[in-house]
Amino acid sequence: MSTLKPADRIKILANQRQPYHPVTLFSVDTCKAFRRFHNSMADYVPTPLVSLDNLAAELGVAKLFVKDESHRFGLNSFKALGASYGMARLLADNLGRQIDTVTDEYLTSQDVKEKINDTVFVSATDGNHGRAVAWCATRLGCKSVIYLPKGAAPFRVRAIQNEGAETQVTDLNYDDAVRLATRKAGENGWTLMQDTAMPGYEQIPAWIMQGYTTMVAEALEQIERMGSPLPTHVFLQAGVGSMSGAVLGFLVERFKGKHPITVIIEPEKAACMYKSTLAGDGQPHRVEGGLETIMVGLACGEPNPMGWEILRDYADFFVSCPDLVTAEGMRRLANPIGVDSKIVSGESGAVGAGLLDLLMRKSAYAEYQQAVSLDKDSIVLAFSTEGDTDPDGYRKIVHHGKCPPSP
Repeated sequence: MSTLKPADRIKILANQRQPYHPVTLFSVDTCKAFRRFHNSMADYVPTPLVSLDNLAAELGVAKLFVKDESHRFGLNSFKALGASYGMARLLADNLGRQIDTVTDEYLTSQDVKEKINDTVFVSATDGNHGRAVAWCATRLGCKSVIYLPKGAAPFRVRAIQNEGAETQVTDLNYDDAVRLATRKAGENGWTLMQDTAMPGYEQIPAWIMQGYTTMVAEALEQIERMGSPLPTHVFLQAGVGSMSGAVLGFLVERFKGKHPITVIIEPEKAACMYKSTLAGDGQPHRVEGGLETIMVGLACGEPNPMGWEILRDYADFFVSCPDLVTAEGMRRLANPIGVDSKIVSGESGAVGAGLLDLLMRKSAYAEYQQAVSLDKDSIVLAFSTEGDTDPDGYRKIVHHGKCPPSP
């Protein structure tokens, strides 16, 4: 483990991979159940994988693939992959069914709805996860209650309400809102549907993480159908580490430890994975404070222990970066070169593309570029995990230059 010299407040920490050992949560056979369930959903179609060939050529890499999750279930983010599978597993257990016998059609049938309609799902969210929980609960004929941290964008709150949820914007940061939702679940007999684990609450977060892997399974299949070699590098953003841990866990199992170079990216004021890695004791560490960042979906101060363990053992680099990185990524994706496709990527979605752009274009990052082994042969996969979930905020960045690039 070593720290590279910071440039423009971007800090990169090199991590030592551990020898391969099975990540059973994401075994190849287990992952078939997630795909089978999602395939049973009437609304399910794979989201686009965009090959930005002209941008890749400008940056000096062989390929840049971006998985565009703004098209997922009409919800503008990937989160329903986890919420839908988490609910399916929970309800299958409650109904005495094996998950391989459960389809979305069965769960949304009138007979099942009558059995589960007194279920209330509760969660805390910066926006995307709560909207996904509300959407999934409403489809099942259930109620949902969603708590949001202070400063939640009104558009995100309305989007959750429009999916049928009762919402409350708190005066808390994200981690404390999770604690509030957990307490309310216990007090009211509600079902907590959260994608971060805590002592005594591990099973549902594990199921949610498993659901996220459909996204990366789709991406690898799409790359192969395009006739391209598989990625040499994968850039993953981290909040609590559930999505990044799930994707990396899937890749570790798919490639049996010989997976692509993996870069984990966080906002500088909520870089709990970076802090945990820097501590060097193998334990997750909390970031204190208000966690201020435009990357609100990543504004999480406490790692999901299950996600952290996978990232600790198998990620290659941890990056802490200022907001200008994702802002630059948003502008780059919104203004394509030549025939490249436009991608509407939100604040928490574009940081991977933004980091690659800066590492490859600016001489100040030459040391970083070399350390991460980025060159003309690199094939990079990034995940735009959300679209313009706050349209006003998106316009301020993309159209009006909020968070300008450094000179």
